[in-house]
Amino acid sequence: MTSGISSLTSTASNTGTSSKSSGNATEIASNFTQFLTLLTTQLKNQNPLDPMDTNQFTQQLVQFAGVEQQLKTNDRLDNILSASQSASSASATSYIGKTITADGSLAQLSNGTASWTLSPARAASKAVISILDSKNNVVATQTTSLTAGSQTYSWNGKTSAGLTSTDGTYSIKVSATDATGSSVAVDTSLTGTVDEVDLSGTTPVLMIGSQKVPLSSVQTIGLSTSGT
Repeated sequence: MTSGISSLTSTASNTGTSSKSSGNATEIASNFTQFLTLLTTQLKNQNPLDPMDTNQFTQQLVQFAGVEQQLKTNDRLDNILSASQSASSASATSYIGKTITADGSLAQLSNGTASWTLSPARAASKAVISILDSKNNVVATQTTSLTAGSQTYSWNGKTSAGLTSTDGTYSIKVSATDATGSSVAVDTSLTGTVDEVDLSGTTPVLMIGSQKVPLSSVQTIGLSTSGT
């Protein structure tokens, strides 16, 4: 019987780890109920002439307390996560109307579109553009030309193999040269006034016109200069 309870406790602990990340403690709660039922049944049916060893009983009570503590820990982690998400959303809305400068190498792919603002120092006759995922793996490349000044580069979410990439944060790298073969610096920083905040995803995303800016990429914040 002891091995059964130990096995159940181990299962409950492993399930608790999964529940902590998913925010769902249903399965571990079921294990907790089974654990309690098994323990009380064992106590009721023990031989009165040969009762359970005290050390064995104490060990099972410790296991029981461990499962109960795991449930409480999961509940507290869920509450902390909810509070953190609420605080992040509240912080993001305070950016509306502010002028920000952000790391323009990052962009959100959503509904098959991601865009970046590229500003080459001068016209580039050849620019090799690479799109990287969150693990810095190159998922798509394109060779094009760039005119001098600020311009928008859009990606349709298709990989080099023609597959559709999942929504999320992607980065861009540009290697450009002019007609003489000399290297051309391409700035990807983005400056503008935040018009709105998209809270539909797991993390808030700032909107500068049609440009989506991850909150984590913001470098500086200033007052809006519009209307002055």
